[in-house]
Amino acid sequence: MITQSKGKIYLANERGLTETSWFRSLYMFNFGSYQREHKNPFGSLYVLNEDTLDGGKSLKWLVEENTDIILLPVVGAIEFSAGNENTGILKAGMIQVLSLPSGGSYEVKNPYPDQLVKYLQIWIKTLADKTYSSFQSTFDLGNYQLIDLFHAEAPQNSSYSGAIIKLNGRQEDTYYKKNPANGVFVYSVQGALEVQYRLLHEGDGLALWDVDEVAFEALSNNAILLIIEVPLQ
Repeated sequence: MITQSKGKIYLANERGLTETSWFRSLYMFNFGSYQREHKNPFGSLYVLNEDTLDGGKSLKWLVEENTDIILLPVVGAIEFSAGNENTGILKAGMIQVLSLPSGGSYEVKNPYPDQLVKYLQIWIKTLADKTYSSFQSTFDLGNYQLIDLFHAEAPQNSSYSGAIIKLNGRQEDTYYKKNPANGVFVYSVQGALEVQYRLLHEGDGLALWDVDEVAFEALSNNAILLIIEVPLQ
């Protein structure tokens, strides 16, 4: 049985927005000039943006704290660069983790001349001093099973991890937390789902704490759920 738990829903239609003729970014949390009382970071997770970039365009981002950046393409492919050696291209079914020191920067570019790309960028604050480094992995959502995406090589009290799953309608599954002290943030990349008795539509997020496991069920075919487990302090 799914047990009710402490949580907070972040609705898709209440996200912050920056939009130009060639770029759009939707903010789950406070970011840049978008500042709201109830959109503070969830523990060490302080950015979850959904970005859409026009053909041939690029953007450069600067971090003010030691941060791990997770890049996840949703539509199309993106090029990335951070430092001199951490460069490459990401396609659907790939994820990139970039470790940046305080004051570090990275760039994302749309390699297509006339097509839009959409991707998620996730920022997780880390405790240790960083130098530029990166980690890339691939995954296959076609098996409709929970997939571990990344796990921080960090002390137990500062570790974080992430997972993703695609589900058919009415398919159920459970995520078991790796660190008992962590909180869990779930994000509906695609479709509708029920997570711990909460209804999530595409673009909605849900922060959960004081849980050991997170149970969920797809309410639409090919729903995709992203799960991020992070320290709360």
